[in-house]
Amino acid sequence: MTASLVGFAAVLALVLLRMPIAFAMGLVGMIGYMTENSFRGAISMVARLIIDASQDYGLSVVPLFVLMGLFVNKGGIARELYQVSNAFLGHFRGGLAMATIMACGGFAAISGSSLATAATMAKVAMPEMRRFGYSDRLSTASIAAGGTLGILIPPSVILVIYGLLTETSIGQLFIAGVIPGALGILFYLFAVRWSVWRNPEAGPAGPKATWSQRFDAIKGVWAVLLLFFLVIGGLYGVLNVWPVYLRFSPTEAAGMGAAGAFLIAWARGGLNLSGTFEVLRETAMTTASLFAVLIGAWIFSNFVNIAGLPEALRGAVTAYDVPPWAVMAMILAIYIVLGCVFESLSMLLLTVPIFFPLVTSLGYDPVWFGIIVVVVTEISLITPPVGLNVFVLKGVVGNVTTGTIFRGVTPFWVVDIIRLALLLAVPALALYLPSQM
Repeated sequence: MTASLVGFAAVLALVLLRMPIAFAMGLVGMIGYMTENSFRGAISMVARLIIDASQDYGLSVVPLFVLMGLFVNKGGIARELYQVSNAFLGHFRGGLAMATIMACGGFAAISGSSLATAATMAKVAMPEMRRFGYSDRLSTASIAAGGTLGILIPPSVILVIYGLLTETSIGQLFIAGVIPGALGILFYLFAVRWSVWRNPEAGPAGPKATWSQRFDAIKGVWAVLLLFFLVIGGLYGVLNVWPVYLRFSPTEAAGMGAAGAFLIAWARGGLNLSGTFEVLRETAMTTASLFAVLIGAWIFSNFVNIAGLPEALRGAVTAYDVPPWAVMAMILAIYIVLGCVFESLSMLLLTVPIFFPLVTSLGYDPVWFGIIVVVVTEISLITPPVGLNVFVLKGVVGNVTTGTIFRGVTPFWVVDIIRLALLLAVPALALYLPSQM
């Protein structure tokens, strides 16, 4: 156990020294495995992991969902989603901020990326909110918080990574994220209403759209709705009825989604030959980065396991008769502290190999724990000092201070804490839909 703790501290130190987390985990994991086993054993383990990762058909789901999200972004779908949300909500006080939350939820359901959602919606929603006199605090906060929905609402790349790390069903993880994701949207809308109740001038009401304008706006997103229904419906067998018999594996669903997103972007005129090559290049770079951190996490996980940390933690819990809820509370406290320093993927990859065996040994459902981890990760995306969505938004908007954004997102991470407490108290919120599959 001591070797594992030293290794964990070494990874933290290397990451704080700006070493990429993939290399930090891989290096510490290899050296640690070498000390516990042998040099030949460590080299063999690393080589086997790299070869297995490169030949694993199931891992192809990662680049396909990344490709789908990038094509969606090229298709200009975010603007149409924002227009629909604005048509129905813009006439309320704080309505544009609420429309931004709804549009972020819809865009997240297709792109699966928080950073892409925040960066894209900043370009779409920020000019409109400024035009109607919204405060920068509320405007940027609604975009930063809405962007966090991208890692929970399916298809979510981070849920895919969690499923690959823990060998948990990706399909069940996706469907488990639906209700918590809907709750996140609802609670964020409440946070907007609370913000404009405290300061009515922060979000003045806009003009009310006619029903004709609303229907025209809906026509602009039919392709997005069809794509989402194709991917999610095929994944869960909704399309497996006469006269159409379609049911996809996660990889097949990702492939259909990528193909559909390409056709939508091409039909909308958002793609040319150079744009297509740019999307493919960005997909390759993102996939290579994700695979590097995934392999590094597997190497570190093997070291942690051979050093006996999971067994030692289970033994300590049993010896001191610590109740499972207290163990979960301590784990969540660690996540919240780490979230103030690490970005979401790094935190997930660093901690799941350590905590997952302990949590499952206590009888907790792995699907439920995956949703809990993602919700905690969502909170870390908008909490100081390293709220990654905040810094992405600052880079896109430019002329707003990070302090302004952090002050604005305070009500949003408060309601996120409430949602987390609800999921802890009522696990059925995450497990009901998977139980019906």
